[in-house]
Order: sequence, then structure tokens, then C-alpha cells
Amino acid sequence: MDIPTSFSIITLAALVHASFQLSVSVLTLLSGHAIGSKKSHNNVLKLTASFLAGSALMIVLLLSFSALVFDRLFDGKASELAWITACGLLIGVAVAIWLFYYRREKGTILWIPRGMARYLTKRTKSTKMNAEAFGLGLTSVTGEILFLVAPLVISALTLIQLPASWQLAGLILYTAVSMLSLFVVWVLVGSGHTLSSIQKWRENNKGFLQFSAGAGLLILVFFVYVNEIIGNTTVGGF
Repeated sequence: MDIPTSFSIITLAALVHASFQLSVSVLTLLSGHAIGSKKSHNNVLKLTASFLAGSALMIVLLLSFSALVFDRLFDGKASELAWITACGLLIGVAVAIWLFYYRREKGTILWIPRGMARYLTKRTKSTKMNAEAFGLGLTSVTGEILFLVAPLVISALTLIQLPASWQLAGLILYTAVSMLSLFVVWVLVGSGHTLSSIQKWRENNKGFLQFSAGAGLLILVFFVYVNEIIGNTTVGGF
């Protein structure tokens, strides 16, 4: 797999990651509580920026750890069986997203267990300091790990096959792209857009986001299958 193809896979996987909504939901809740408690605009931005920093760090840690584990398992070259297994995982998660990601209720209520939802809601209400917001950002990413595992696994397998000098660039690329939705919400809040308008857009477009996430994973399956399974088989045949 060449470098442009590898980066294309990482970018698409990160875009799927960016379409997930748990961290965005927590960020909007945190912003609402901060604004409601009469914090200054600058303090709201600092608090939410700390949340973004925590989310970004957790993404870096999860992808780095996954890549390290796969590098040790496969000695820098994932086997065909590993790619086939990863494709199966992507298909399974894609179907799960289409069937279960949003609860069948009004609004943008997600699949997560109610205990986790209550915990995150309680944490957003009690978060007053930047360090607490940073920790909340860490937690919000891990709360969605059952779905994040698909783009993380495929990106980690791709990363370990890159030359060492390009692996850091791949890690940065994934983190930056996967943070796009959070960054957009942060900019909108900072520029004075109301949380109600942001939430209304999310409600109106949740079906599109849900479909796009599942479709993105299936496109990844096709892309990986062609490049890593069919491609290697053809080369081996010659």
C-alpha cells in the first residue's frame, strides 16, 4: 500500500469518527451549563477548549496504543487474515450504526447505556474548571469506544505499514480530521451562534450523519479489500 492510499484510508476512517456524536453532545451540554452559570465568553471558550484538548489526547492515545499492539503482533506488516478480520469488524459496526446508533426517540439521544448518559450529564453540570473539562473530554471519547473501535483498528493497521517517518504524520492526520465536528461546534459557540440552533441542525441531520457513518465504513471495506486482499493476491499470483 503506497503512502497516498494509506493516507486516504486514514482520512476516511477519521471522517467516520468525526460523524459520531457523543463528544459533540457532551460539548454542547458543557457549553450550555457554562453559559447558564453566567461565565464570561472567554471563560466559556477556555473551558470548552480544554474539553477539545482532552478529546484530542484520548484519540492520540487510543490510536497510538492500537498501532503499538498491532506492530508487536504483526511485526510491522499486517497479515491478510488481519485485514479480512478488520473488514468484517467494519461491516458489523456499520450495520450496528444503522440499526442502533440513535434511540427511537425525539432529539439526538444516543445508544449509550443510561448509566453512562447520566454520569456524563452529571459531570457536565459539575464541571467548573479547565482541568475538569479536560478530563471530561477524555471520558467522552472512551464512552463511544464500541463504535470507535472500527475506524481506530483500520487506521492502526494502516499506520504500522507506513514508513516510520510518515507514521507521526498519519497519527496527526487522523486526530485532526476526527476532531473536525468538535472544532466546528467550538467555533460556532465562540462566534455567538446559539446552542439551540446548533442542536436543531443536529436533530434535522441526524439521519444523514447516521447513514454517512455506516456508508463510510462500507466504503472503507471496499477500499481495503481491493488494495490489501485482492491486490496482494494478484501480486502473489504473478
